Amino acid sequence: MSEPSIMAILNATPDSFHEKSRIQSLEFLRETMEHCLKNKVTFIDLGAHSTRPGYDMISEEEQIHRLRPYLEFIVQNFPQIFISIDTSLPAVAEWALLNGADIINDVEGGRNNPTIFKVCAKYNAPYILTHSRGTSKNLHEPTQYKNVTTEVLMELSRQIEKIKDAGVKDIIVDLGFGFSKSIEENYELLNNLSLFHMLGFPILCGTSRKSMIYKKLNSSVEQSLNGTTVLNTFALLKNANIIRVHDVVEANEIICLLKKV
Repeated sequence: MSEPSIMAILNATPDSFHEKSRIQSLEFLRETMEHCLKNKVTFIDLGAHSTRPGYDMISEEEQIHRLRPYLEFIVQNFPQIFISIDTSLPAVAEWALLNGADIINDVEGGRNNPTIFKVCAKYNAPYILTHSRGTSKNLHEPTQYKNVTTEVLMELSRQIEKIKDAGVKDIIVDLGFGFSKSIEENYELLNNLSLFHMLGFPILCGTSRKSMIYKKLNSSVEQSLNGTTVLNTFALLKNANIIRVHDVVEANEIICLLKKV
C-alpha cells in the first residue's frame, strides 16, 4: 500500500451495469487478465451477483456455480494478481477462500451477515468494508443524513470494531459511493475522503462509471469514462490507496502521471 493500486472489476453475471465487465468465456478472461497484467493491476474483484440498482441477491449455490470456472482459471494461470471476491454471503466467502481467493469485498459491510467476519478471520483474509445501509432491495436508495461525512465515519468505525473483535487483522475501507447516498452526498464524501484515514486503514475508492458521474453529466454509463478518470484522479490526490475500475489502461495512466507531479 506504499503506492496507489488498481483493482479491476470482473463480473460472472449476465446483468452487471457495465456490459464490458461481464466475462463472456475463458478465452475472454485470459485476454482480460493479460491486459490487467500489462497495465499493472494488483487486484481483480470478481463478483457473481450484480449490485446495480434494484438487483436481486442470488443464492449461495448459484454464486458458487458462476464463480467456480473463473476462479479456478485465474488461480491456475494468473497467480501474480490478488483475487477479491465480491459477496455478502458467508458460505460463498468461505468457498472462495478455500479455493484460492485472497480477499472478501462485502457491499453490505457485514451488517446483514456478520458471520462473514469470522470466515475472513478463519482464513486470515483481508476484508473490504463498504459503507451502505439497508439490504439488496434498497441498497441504492438515498437515506437521511444530518451530516453524511460524520455519520459514515461513525458507522464505519462501529463496524470496524465488530470486524476486529471477530479476529480480522486486515481491513480496507470503502466509503460506498452510490450506496444509500444522494449524488450530492457522494460528492461531499469524495471531497472529504482524506479524513477517513483517521480510521487507520487503506481506502478503496469505487466511483467507476457510476450514476454519480453519468447523472451529473446527463450522459450514460458508456459515456462516463472521462468523468471516471477525473474522479479517480481527485481520489488519488485525496490519498486513496486503491481505485476500483472498469478501465485499467486509463487508471494506470493516472497513476503513472501523478508520480511525475
